Amino acid sequence: MRQSRFFHTTYKQAPKDAQLTSHQLLLRGGFIRQIAAGRYAFLPLGFRVWEKIIAHIDDAMQQLGSQRMSTPSLH
Repeated sequence: MRQSRFFHTTYKQAPKDAQLTSHQLLLRGGFIRQIAAGRYAFLPLGFRVWEKIIAHIDDAMQQLGSQRMSTPSLH
């Protein structure tokens, strides 16, 4: 997908409440966006990265003979 057609917003400066370097980089790079206090949403680029990480973990776990399960993340 072309970068020009991708929903991607970047910022030159991180928000002042972001203290960790990783948090600042994820916000500045357009991977995540804060939607409420302590709650973040994956933007399309962050979601693609998350899916690739899950795929690698799933492959490694299947080689060990494990089973996959899903639990609710918010009640």
